[in-house]
Amino acid sequence: MKLKLITCSLAFTALFSAQAQHVMDVQTKKLGAPVASTMYGLFFEDINYAADGGLYAELVMNRSFEFPNALAGWDISGKVTLRNDGPFDKNPHYVRLAPSGHRDKHTMIENRGFFGMGVKGGEEYRFSVWARVPDGGKSKLWIDLVDNATMSDDQKLGNAGVEVSGKEWKKYTAIIKPKKSFAKAHLRVWGDSKVTTDVEHVSLFPVKTYKGRENGLREDIAKALEDIHPGVFRFPGGCIVEGTDLATRYQWKNTVGPVENRPLNENRWHYTFTSRYYPDYYQTYGLGFFEFFQLCEDIKAEPLPVLSVGLACQFQNGPDAHAKMDELQPFIDDCLDLIEFANGPVDSKWGKVRAEMGHPEPFNMKFIGIGNEQWDDLYFERLKPFVAAVRAKYPEIKIIGTSGPDSEGKMFEKGWQAMKAQKADLVDEHFYRPENFFLGTADGKERYGNCGALRYDSYDRKGPKVFAGEYACHGKGKKWNHYETSLYEAAFMTGIERNADIVEMATYAPLLAHVEGWQWRPDMIWYDNMNMFKTVSYYVQQMYAMNKGTNVLKLTTKDPSDAKGKKVMPVAGQEGTDGLFASSVFDKSTGEVIIKIVNTSKKAQSVTVNLLDMKGERTAETLTLQHNGSMDDENSIKEPNKIKPVSGSLACGVTGKKQQTVLNDELPAISFRLYKVKK
Repeated sequence: MKLKLITCSLAFTALFSAQAQHVMDVQTKKLGAPVASTMYGLFFEDINYAADGGLYAELVMNRSFEFPNALAGWDISGKVTLRNDGPFDKNPHYVRLAPSGHRDKHTMIENRGFFGMGVKGGEEYRFSVWARVPDGGKSKLWIDLVDNATMSDDQKLGNAGVEVSGKEWKKYTAIIKPKKSFAKAHLRVWGDSKVTTDVEHVSLFPVKTYKGRENGLREDIAKALEDIHPGVFRFPGGCIVEGTDLATRYQWKNTVGPVENRPLNENRWHYTFTSRYYPDYYQTYGLGFFEFFQLCEDIKAEPLPVLSVGLACQFQNGPDAHAKMDELQPFIDDCLDLIEFANGPVDSKWGKVRAEMGHPEPFNMKFIGIGNEQWDDLYFERLKPFVAAVRAKYPEIKIIGTSGPDSEGKMFEKGWQAMKAQKADLVDEHFYRPENFFLGTADGKERYGNCGALRYDSYDRKGPKVFAGEYACHGKGKKWNHYETSLYEAAFMTGIERNADIVEMATYAPLLAHVEGWQWRPDMIWYDNMNMFKTVSYYVQQMYAMNKGTNVLKLTTKDPSDAKGKKVMPVAGQEGTDGLFASSVFDKSTGEVIIKIVNTSKKAQSVTVNLLDMKGERTAETLTLQHNGSMDDENSIKEPNKIKPVSGSLACGVTGKKQQTVLNDELPAISFRLYKVKK
């Protein structure tokens, strides 16, 4: 990040302070509530091709021929037949490549990937396949990465060969190094011209995955997740946990064990939005619960899995579509078995599965979510036996319930009362709302009862803690990742930070989206087959997550309604603060006071921050997010760095006989600035 020096002449400190429109006091001596290490995190859902075609680095679509249309994603020529007596009981399909019987006719299968396959010249790609020669003997498969979309004398970008031998199924691998980069490559597998060969689980991964794992993650996307420094990672999603029906709900036990034998699942998002319809959107479970736990370990985030409570999506189903009360035991067992999988010893049933997958050490899972965005008595009644079972066997595990899909109103309040009655440890709140919700204002047409940065000030401190599990500012008529809504998210988050005694987790949602395969927006990170970019919302989340501190510091300003000037109030966009939002924390590990101020007004504003109980001149490090263009502007594949934070510094002066440290600054219009001052 380039440096920008912000200076303030100490000779004019007193004059500047007198003229400042907004004076804030930070109590630096008395530490407030601890800030949970999980405060700012990530929420993953397989929507917008977030898993297959996104974070999961597999380049082949329908690699095991298990889609309802078994050859979806494939083009074939010659004598190709589909069979269903393969070596993997959960994925029984494979294809037989028989000789065409003619010298100039070739038997071939060609995979189109996810909107093509993005390959980079000079990089290595690992091809693998399970194959056999059903009649015995030997055969050879020829493997080509091809560019058949542009004019070229030779379509081949790179190629390799695989020698197959024997009647038994075996795994074969080869390395292909394309000679140039291409975003829309295809993979061709040519059958032997003389010998019949059976092939199953045709796969292609970049060798260079995140942490170099064979069944790995796309490096640039995973690194972007790591760079946020998240405290918690929620998976495998929201609505996919429920499924459109119980048969298509996400079942974690199907996602562990050998990747070749993880069954296909229907992704409920492929048909949900008819305006953006993707009929070939399925879950291969290659990115499964083991890989999620492993990712959490890699990025140093607490794992937070969410499991089904026996309810299918309540929006799409009537009361008869759900598991009955006497049918819940398998769902309860899934919860208990998951805890054993994550934390159990290697001689336990599910701990052994984890160990056999290469991780004998426990993952030290501490949280479990039961149900996603469910509501009313259907949910409350089913949750009770889950809570009882987990409390009895694993009392150390924190249970997260949900207040439903509403952010306010009768059903929301009923959800909170039920979670208090069942003594949930945290309550998962979801809110995708427009600008006035995040600013805590009303436009005369709709009013939100509990919104903005003051939302959590009035929450009951004796009940469960808050997990703001899904939220994003959705601009009215502008539902994309533009600068304005990201700034309002930053303003709202000052209230999360100020109320760290009640809010323990917050995760923006959704996380990922393919530019050619999205169904929902805004999203935090976007990508195509070759590149990715971070949205302004990403940078807001990163600024908070990397500067969350360890304890809240009280930050206040004078209440303009008090004639005597004695009453104080938080800086949270209310009357008298002119669209300013602010919060402050202390970081014990660095000895820094960290102040965050968001200016949502369209004018620059002078601020004076008195750092009480600090003395002497100091230098504040700054990080500023601002944009001088349109409020509708956003980052993109073509302009990934159009809007991003800029680092700098600010000279802090002193005031009064005690030489109290004071920070004077002029905040740009529509901006978010962070200050770090060594105490």
